Amino acid sequence: MAVFDLILGLLLVILVRKCLSITDMFGAVISFMAFGLLMAVAWVRLEAPDIALAEAAIGSGLTGALLFSTLGRLPHSETRQPLVPRGSGSGPGYWLVTGFWWAAAMVLIATFVFSFQELQTPGLGGPLQERLAESGVLNPVTAVLLNFRSLDTLMEIAVLLAAVVVAWSMGYVDWPARQTIPSPLLPGVVRLLTPVFLLVAFSLLWRGSHAPGGAFPGGAVLAASGILLLLSGMTVQISPRGMSWLRWVLSAGLLVFVLAGVSLMAAGFGFLVYPEQWAGNLILLIEASAGVSIGAMLLALYVGGEPDMAPSQPNNPVSRPQ
Repeated sequence: MAVFDLILGLLLVILVRKCLSITDMFGAVISFMAFGLLMAVAWVRLEAPDIALAEAAIGSGLTGALLFSTLGRLPHSETRQPLVPRGSGSGPGYWLVTGFWWAAAMVLIATFVFSFQELQTPGLGGPLQERLAESGVLNPVTAVLLNFRSLDTLMEIAVLLAAVVVAWSMGYVDWPARQTIPSPLLPGVVRLLTPVFLLVAFSLLWRGSHAPGGAFPGGAVLAASGILLLLSGMTVQISPRGMSWLRWVLSAGLLVFVLAGVSLMAAGFGFLVYPEQWAGNLILLIEASAGVSIGAMLLALYVGGEPDMAPSQPNNPVSRPQ
């Protein structure tokens, strides 16, 4: 497998260079998504399946969908515009970039050679395993994210919710919105696969306590299923009451997280300091609510604005009077 790792590392370097030097936006998005998938494989080789799931679902899948959505809103001529001027293969800037990539390749080869040496494994794996029984879960990644370093995860969810608030503050999107269907087979295939997506998403949420998975990969799969439904031409009717429920769903993950911390403080344990006998149930509750909220927030970011129930011309953003 050492030869495979070397080839994988070189492919990552080549793809990064291609992302930065390709001459059109569409090709750059494709290269970026390919880089994300190879990064997921690299994380698997580093025995970090949780990060690999997040990289494949969010770093490549959802981010790629957002980039493609952005390209779809640009004039067709702009999507094929060169990102760098043609004939720029000379001059000090070109040689500086070329030298950087050659240096990166040499560092990669040197790292590969030195990896054969017996090095002491760094990190806190030993102390974490000693305290894993106190966390209420069997997966060390979940133990860190939702117990020992739960405040970090709380802030990540808060930042994601803030991004949705900022996106909604930029304007309104006509709703229901209908996408152009690229193939007549797509609606049937997507409807056939949607139950599978939902099953995978909730399986990842459930597995997070004892195996790779959790709120972020599960939420990303939920958002991916919603994006595919939109791309297949599905329309959604949202009433004003439905908008109220949507806001609650978007904020449920953060609210449950904060309420759990405040309740623990009131019980005398400290903010997000779980007693051992309650830890597993509290983490499951927080992770389930966070997963659903993360899926809704990622889907809201893909839509790109607050749904507007006011009648307006289709496919045009509208603004409401203040």
